[in-house]
Amino acid sequence: MFKEKEGLFPVIHKFAPRKKVGMLLLCAVSLAVFLWVVFVDKGEAQESNPPIGNRLFREAGQKDNSTTIESVERTNAGQSASTVKPPPPVYFKGYTLPPGNPCESFTLPPPPADKKRTGPRPCPVCYLPVEQAIALMPDAPSFSPGVSNLTYIHEENSEKPEFGGYPSLMQRNDSYDVRESMSVHCGFVKGIRPGHQTGFDFDDSDLHEMESCRGVIVASAIFGAFDLIRQPKNISEYAKKNVCFHMFVDEQTEVFLRNSSELDGSMRIGLWKIVTVHNLPYDDPRRNGKVPKLLLHRLFPNARYSLWIDAKLELVVDPYQILERFLWRKNVSFAISKHYRRFDVFVEAEANKAAAKFDNASIDFQVEFYIKEALTPYSAAKLPITSDVPEGCVVVREHIPVSNLFACLWFNEVDRFTPRDQISFAIVRDKIMSKTNWTLNMFLDCERRNFVVQGYHRDILEHWSSPPPPGATEIVHPPPPVPDETLQTSSNITTSSSVTEPLKKVPSKRGRDRKSKRHRKVIGNFA
Repeated sequence: MFKEKEGLFPVIHKFAPRKKVGMLLLCAVSLAVFLWVVFVDKGEAQESNPPIGNRLFREAGQKDNSTTIESVERTNAGQSASTVKPPPPVYFKGYTLPPGNPCESFTLPPPPADKKRTGPRPCPVCYLPVEQAIALMPDAPSFSPGVSNLTYIHEENSEKPEFGGYPSLMQRNDSYDVRESMSVHCGFVKGIRPGHQTGFDFDDSDLHEMESCRGVIVASAIFGAFDLIRQPKNISEYAKKNVCFHMFVDEQTEVFLRNSSELDGSMRIGLWKIVTVHNLPYDDPRRNGKVPKLLLHRLFPNARYSLWIDAKLELVVDPYQILERFLWRKNVSFAISKHYRRFDVFVEAEANKAAAKFDNASIDFQVEFYIKEALTPYSAAKLPITSDVPEGCVVVREHIPVSNLFACLWFNEVDRFTPRDQISFAIVRDKIMSKTNWTLNMFLDCERRNFVVQGYHRDILEHWSSPPPPGATEIVHPPPPVPDETLQTSSNITTSSSVTEPLKKVPSKRGRDRKSKRHRKVIGNFA
């Protein structure tokens, strides 16, 4: 290589003078420097001063190239995160009792042939033992068909004084258009927190305690000192510690209880926590009673299950056994008993009028309104639905969106029309069932009478001489267990059963007192 260079220089010297060679080299070096300055510096200038159009684009979208890269990386990361789907929600899907369990094949025996007693009576019910019922309590909620997100309308600045807001007919119709996310009227429209300056108000301490109930609720109510406090019986120690027993009373009833020395500063009578309600929204005690009966999910926002019983009833079976028998075993979220005699809304309306349960013109208006909405008399075409009329003194339910929606819309009908909730039950149920595959359990009235004992209102008891006649209360026998019939359902749960026999009354003859309280007979087909 060195020799080649040595041969190159003599050639250049041969064709050009020495001075011109120096000038030629100098020009070459100058040209190279000029080209380097032109091309390299121009590129750097473009980097530091982009065109106006590019500057505008970057100000509107990306600030610089590094930001673009970062945003692309974030977008890709977001897309990859979104592609990772969260695990599907877990729902309770029911269970079946193991083969051989007595409750699996249990059937009702024929009613006793007692011609002297033709009215309603209790019948045997097959319950699981309390420990097993507690063990079978679902860990997850039931699936809510049709609606998964339910919120409630509040009208804090509304000029309407109504507790329920009195939705317009358009709003009413929209509430029956069941969809995944809904907002409906459901009482307490004057405030965000039910029970706090909404009408049907509570003390803050009571509100806090109600919000702390997270499992099972047993609730009842007495307004106008109309009933006496009846203590639940046959309640397990677990239920006594974990179930919230709340009795709602108005100020008049609280005064009566204090004067009768039943109530002291602890605000407890036996298992019942006495909760005084202030600012009742209605003048009619029957309407006020529908608030806790139908809107327990609003009063106890964190509870999972509730059992409502009218104050005239005495609970004689553990709440967990009732929930297991009528909700969990049937895999439903709402259970209510049928009326023991009537199953047609039109017949029920006529019976209410005959018994003077409410203003006849109001009942007629409500029925005529429902006829325009395609309500028809009950017939075999409605099967498997077996009744349109409930015996509404007991309501067993799970607090999930669809059952809460049903309770809200049922309350709205009671608020708009008459407080006779048995008339409005079927129209609400049928409208929701037409939009979803939701079902409820309408069990026999004799089964209801197995776990609650019906007493008498206070005004009737006061008419009797003291002490009351022997037949005024029921003698309750605890459910006898069925021995040696246990089967293993899993590694942790054994399943046996107990059959609760009908409750027996002590026979009594009250003469004229018995005849004086007969209900008016319903004439013709409305009996």
